[in-house]
Amino acid sequence: MRSHMLILTLTTALGLSSTGCIKKVLVDGQIESTRNAASSADTIGDYDVGRIAAQAGLAQFEGMHALSPDNQDALFLLAKTWTGYGSGFCEDDMQAAQDQGNDDLAEYDRKRARMAYDRAVFYGLQLLGQSDPGFNQAKGNQQTLEAWLKKNFTRKEDAPYLLWTGVPWMARAGLMAGDDEEGPAFIAELYVGVAIVERAVALDPSVDHYTGLMALASYHARTNMAELDEAKRLLDTAIEKTHGGSLLIQYTYATRYACAKGDAALYQSMLDKVVQAQDPDPDVRLQNSVAKRAARRWLGKHRAKDQCGIELGGSSSSQESTPAPAPAAAAPAPAATPTPAPPAETKPAKPAKPEHPHKPTAMAKPASSETR
Repeated sequence: MRSHMLILTLTTALGLSSTGCIKKVLVDGQIESTRNAASSADTIGDYDVGRIAAQAGLAQFEGMHALSPDNQDALFLLAKTWTGYGSGFCEDDMQAAQDQGNDDLAEYDRKRARMAYDRAVFYGLQLLGQSDPGFNQAKGNQQTLEAWLKKNFTRKEDAPYLLWTGVPWMARAGLMAGDDEEGPAFIAELYVGVAIVERAVALDPSVDHYTGLMALASYHARTNMAELDEAKRLLDTAIEKTHGGSLLIQYTYATRYACAKGDAALYQSMLDKVVQAQDPDPDVRLQNSVAKRAARRWLGKHRAKDQCGIELGGSSSSQESTPAPAPAAAAPAPAATPTPAPPAETKPAKPAKPEHPHKPTAMAKPASSETR
């Protein structure tokens, strides 16, 4: 009798275990299919539809991650999509509020972008940690970090994971550069994001239409005393490789390189090309719609003067501000080029550890009742 009961118990346990395995296989298969199909959203040229798709996608990917916490595809989708959402939508809203003189709304949107980059970095580091858990020790200085990256990431397939960890790291530093409390610490660790992106580019520079080259070009054009020749070389290479189809590259050329040089003619020429372009690459229509929207804003005379010290002529495709669309409640958002900050002279205290992504810090609503 006891032997029969033992057999029944074991059979039941094995059955439950098999059921759990089957569920995991099904979930992992669904996540893999979602990643394979996610790029289809990039062919949508409607900015507002892209925003809705990004928001819906983030909710979907967070749920998938909760069901399969170690799944690489879910971690990748979260890192990439949070980065794109922060740069393509949250920072866009922030700049629109700045141009309208609404400081409260601009600060609210800055916090949204900060949260997006925090989450992207969190998920990206989880992804890299599956190859080796030694990141925190390795990032102590640039030499140890570069050695760790070269040792543990050697395949072309590693490049996307590195890219969408390094880019939000750099974007967050650029976003927070003007913050008196946290800005210096983020600037001091900017080299971490740069090293990660450089490793991604070394393995495969073509990932996501040469986004790595754009990110590094932004870094090298961070000030008028930085490595502007290297920034130009990277941007020229990216334009050549993409046959001019990725308008974010021309946008970066204007707002980073030409801005740093104070070259008004190049600045306006590049932005006009972005605004006037028709449909240069159907595979990146959503990213190009982000570039067009941002280019119109940077053609505004006040922004060109305030950000770059450039006096624009009277004839351009500019408009002083682009009103932000009304927010909407599944696919990755486009990844606009981050704005790296200049290097710090001294190394301040490390930035505060971001909230756990499943318990993000609640943000107060902006004081303005203006709808966007």
